[in-house]
Amino acid sequence: MASNPAIELLRQLISVPSHSRKEEGTAGLLYDYLNSHGASPLRYRNNIYATAPGLDRSKPTLLLNSHHDTVKPAVSYTIDPYTPIEHDGRLYGLGSNDAGASVVSLISTFLDLRCSDLPFNLILALTAEEEVGGEYGMRAFLPHLKEKGINIDCAIVGEPTGMQPAIAERGLVVLDCVTSGVTGHAARGEGVNAIYRAMEDIDTLRHYEFPNESPTLGPISVNITQINAGWQHNAIPDECKWVADIRTTDAYTNEETIELLRKIINHSTLTPRSTRVRASVIDSSHTLVRSVVSLGLSPFVSPTTSDMSLMHDFPSIKIGPGQSSRSHSANEYVLIEEINSAIPLYKELIRSLQF
Repeated sequence: MASNPAIELLRQLISVPSHSRKEEGTAGLLYDYLNSHGASPLRYRNNIYATAPGLDRSKPTLLLNSHHDTVKPAVSYTIDPYTPIEHDGRLYGLGSNDAGASVVSLISTFLDLRCSDLPFNLILALTAEEEVGGEYGMRAFLPHLKEKGINIDCAIVGEPTGMQPAIAERGLVVLDCVTSGVTGHAARGEGVNAIYRAMEDIDTLRHYEFPNESPTLGPISVNITQINAGWQHNAIPDECKWVADIRTTDAYTNEETIELLRKIINHSTLTPRSTRVRASVIDSSHTLVRSVVSLGLSPFVSPTTSDMSLMHDFPSIKIGPGQSSRSHSANEYVLIEEINSAIPLYKELIRSLQF
């Protein structure tokens, strides 16, 4: 038997498959739950949200956010990923840790505080497609809020961090790179080998040091992760395709980072798949940071990305129950106590904010 309503709700969420872009079931479940608790939720695609009563656009607005989509279960699961199992203080099931524990903890927090006399607006958003950075999750939800005249001033993003606050995370740019050459017969040494040309550009990228470095996130990292060329052993390849994984920082915009790399290579074209996953860094003087520090928490730089990377117009921190190391793993679980401890800490944090 579940120990509290938050745990019971998490059990229900585990039982409903909610792979990214297929979250209709959990969206409906969350809508009905909030509605049954008087929160008057709204639905935009598979994003469920609710505002605390008395929205005052002259006041700042705090967003409480987590995602209810999951990755597909790993093949090495030894239990049914959609059957919640409690054992030795753990609740097992797909999405229990990432990010169901944050979802139910933030719901409980919002329901407890929604009628409180806070000096700011409170909005709860349980969004979709986070695991794939999809076009109908946070990327669609924030413009939807703006269309309704709601501007977010800052956000608390629920992800498994052991209830320690992540104040920064790197951005991501994936570059599809193409190097051209001239084909010829390998035995005659004819042509211009595209692989050799690509190797020159790859070596340049590997050893390039960006002029500026982020005080918080450190240097930008560049890693070559895929390469493909040639069609038979005796023909000089006239094209080499390769992929570069760039972890960006706030020292440059993603677009500036790409242009700097383009300027230093000689043979290849670099085409970004996207520039929307941006580095996120919150100023140490912001009330969110000052509040978590005053509560004895330890700010850190997160090694993983989240929907924080899409919150370009306002500062945010990432904090939630569970551990990132359990995310996307077989037999995923969260500790019941982690949720029980997270809810009062979330409430204490929110009450301590001073805009």
